[in-house]
Amino acid sequence: MVHQYINNGYHIVLDVNSGSVHVVDEMVYELIAFLKEEKQNDSKIDEETITKAVSHFQGTYAESDVREALEELNGLIEAGQLFTEDVYEPYVKEFKKRETVVKALCLHIAHDCNLACKYCFAEEGEYHGRRALMSFEVGKKALDFLIANSGSRRNLEVDFFGGEPLMNFEVVKQLVAYGREQEKIHNKNFRFTLTTNGVLLNDDILEFLNKEMANVVLSIDGREEVNNKMRPFRNGKGSYELIVPKFQKVAESRKQTNYYVRGTFTRNNLDFSEDVLHLADLGFEQISVEPVVAAETEDYALREEDIPVICEQYDKLAKEMVKRSKEGKCFNFFHFMIDLQGGPCVAKRISGCGSGTEYLAVTPWGDFYPCHQFVGEEKFLLGNVDTGIVNTDIVETFKGCNVYAKDKCKNCFSKFYCSGGCAANSYNFHGSINDVYEVGCELQRKRVECAIMIKAALAEEEA
Repeated sequence: MVHQYINNGYHIVLDVNSGSVHVVDEMVYELIAFLKEEKQNDSKIDEETITKAVSHFQGTYAESDVREALEELNGLIEAGQLFTEDVYEPYVKEFKKRETVVKALCLHIAHDCNLACKYCFAEEGEYHGRRALMSFEVGKKALDFLIANSGSRRNLEVDFFGGEPLMNFEVVKQLVAYGREQEKIHNKNFRFTLTTNGVLLNDDILEFLNKEMANVVLSIDGREEVNNKMRPFRNGKGSYELIVPKFQKVAESRKQTNYYVRGTFTRNNLDFSEDVLHLADLGFEQISVEPVVAAETEDYALREEDIPVICEQYDKLAKEMVKRSKEGKCFNFFHFMIDLQGGPCVAKRISGCGSGTEYLAVTPWGDFYPCHQFVGEEKFLLGNVDTGIVNTDIVETFKGCNVYAKDKCKNCFSKFYCSGGCAANSYNFHGSINDVYEVGCELQRKRVECAIMIKAALAEEEA
């Protein structure tokens, strides 16, 4: 499969199965399109095809140029960088049989929150249930479960999540201390992370986060009016003025690494590129602003007719990022970060985050769910910290969730970058984890195109 597109003046060709990216001139771009029409496969371009190409482009390009270009394209085909076969699909049967180990937990340390964000899927921290704080005893059992079910894997991840985790900060500290003790006993290495709205952040907490948290996610939506509309306190007052200086202090104290300011854009701010740039202008260098996922009945939900505007915003942002990078004012935007040299392993490219198998969410009372977005959906209750995993049928269902189980992924050029998308979004919109959220798919494809364009532009600058 080959995907071609033009972005910011660059003619870009992506060979999907190999991951090879080629930035070409207009003639080569048109030749590749011609070869696609000729149903070129991974075999060498034969003389008959060359003759057809010469005839097709007669009067547009010189025969010698066409032949020379086709010879170079033949070299790419022989090198496995163009029109390559899909070597992953035959691997799926064995992939489903693989033994999985648990490598990450999302600890819902607090089913409570001091904000009332209007788009919150967690219902202000309640998750379709009741307000509660996780006890040390429950958290300890969860860490013990992770260690016991991690097999020979040494590096384990634990995210302190909510609601608002800092509302239960003493237990966070206790669990980190316990985890550090267990590292030495079991030859494991815990990577702790925490997501916070910043309301309770202070110097003592920041000192602890900088010592123990490998990454910190700071929730803010962008411009003051945008943030305060969707992320107010329960009395309606906005949170922007309180949290911005705290977040700036976090970013600087962590030397602009190992954190993200993470926002959500909605139909209220389809010009979200301005929010990304606002955050960059505040001094943040690690930024993620993501599309809201909500039912169309919500007035802030994104709709299919919004897609062209959103794609224009991604283009605008990508061009501005290239410009700022050349000026020495670069920043990272999470959805534009693609590793074209290495990237994720085959299993991750096919199956994504590993929810329900390698990654689990834990409620304050110790119940296991496939991920934080399934919490409260009783049909996805897997077990708890006392019984372990008992609903193994659900685990097997998630183990079979991959890009080849989804018909809509089959001919999508971004399938190895999104790994089939979010299982929770698929379930919420279609009642099945083996479907896709179509609006999300359109935006993902655009983000991949922009990310590759940025790579091309910066590579040209370095050349």
